[in-house]
Amino acid sequence: MLPLIILWIVIISAFTLFGSWYARRYDRSDALFGLYVAFGIFANIAATKTAAFDLWFSTFYAPAVILIFGVTFLITDIVNERFGLAETRRMILIALLSQVVISFFAWLVLALPVAPFYMDQASLESVLGQVPRIVFASWVAFLVSENLDAYIFSWFKARTGGRHLWARNAFSSLPAMVLDSTIFISLAFYGVMPIMPLIVGITVTKWLVGLVDIPFMYLNRWVMYR
Repeated sequence: MLPLIILWIVIISAFTLFGSWYARRYDRSDALFGLYVAFGIFANIAATKTAAFDLWFSTFYAPAVILIFGVTFLITDIVNERFGLAETRRMILIALLSQVVISFFAWLVLALPVAPFYMDQASLESVLGQVPRIVFASWVAFLVSENLDAYIFSWFKARTGGRHLWARNAFSSLPAMVLDSTIFISLAFYGVMPIMPLIVGITVTKWLVGLVDIPFMYLNRWVMYR
């Protein structure tokens, strides 16, 4: 199971290379913005499925889309590396507003009266009808953790004079992932279910994504500057 999970992380992370190529070709962050927004929106839409991740030493349970959402921290670091902190914060804000808009659209579609011959309303509600508490928790966790990642990355880069890319990539993403999991699970499920096993499961899975993505950080920088 673990080799398959790593393979999927590699495939998902490879999409970022297009954004880096676009950044080098046009000196613009548009493609990276688009990927970032797409990853975040899809993660929210498909977050209802919980998957079992067998990592050999233990099995952890987390939303299946964690393999996709985890790559958003890589994209944050790529944009930060090429375009700086201000541009990264702008991307985070755009992504958050996009998630709010998508949630509003989902509510609107579900609220409209159902045609008598339409038989899939229940299926649609199971996908789009997320609990408001969970949606709010997702927004707060996203805003705080992604900005923390961006700030630490920028701070580390300034202190090291642009050296040690692997360190600023890891030491910005890994703490931000812990914070993201803690805020989301605590706000969404406190008093409903045991939160610590969920926090541990989501955090460990995100860390796996973050570790696999360290070589991709170097590969993306090479694509942007070669």
